[in-house]
Amino acid sequence: MISEHISYDEAVRSNTAQRKGIRNIPNPDQLANMKRLAEAVFEPIRKHFNKPIRINSFYRSGTLNKAIGGSSTSQHCLGQAIDIDDTYGGFTNMEVVLWVQENLSFDQMIIEYPVNGAPQWVHISYVSEFQNRKRILVAKKINKKTTYLNWDGKNHK
Repeated sequence: MISEHISYDEAVRSNTAQRKGIRNIPNPDQLANMKRLAEAVFEPIRKHFNKPIRINSFYRSGTLNKAIGGSSTSQHCLGQAIDIDDTYGGFTNMEVVLWVQENLSFDQMIIEYPVNGAPQWVHISYVSEFQNRKRILVAKKINKKTTYLNWDGKNHK
C-alpha cells in the first residue's frame, strides 16, 4: 500500500504501459516520494470529502511519460505528482482545487482543461513542506498546444 486508500497497483497502473509492454516500476526514492504525496495531499482530501477519488495518473516511468507525450520535466516521473478526478459524484474538481488551496501545502496544482469552469481533472504535486511553491496554473489548449496560465481565481473558464 502507498497509503490507506491507494494501493501500489493503483499508483502504477497505466493502460498505455500495459498495451505497450512498458515497465512502470518506481525505485525506492520515487516510492518514498509517492508515499509522502499520498499522506500530505491525497489522504487529507479523501478524509475531508469522505468519498472515493479516482486516480487518473500517479507514478510514470520516463519511458511511459514519453509514450504518452508528457512533459520532459513531469513530476509524475519522480513520484511527486498525482492526477485526480471526481468521477464518483461526491464533489466537484473545482471544490478540490479550492479546498486544497486553502488547507494544504502543495508544490503545484493544475486545473486541467476546464470546460465551463470545471476542471476535467486536477494535477497536484508535492515536494516537501519547505520546497512547495503553492503555484496554481490552468492548462488550456491554444492553437492545438497546451499552454499553462497562472490562475487568478477567475480565468478557469
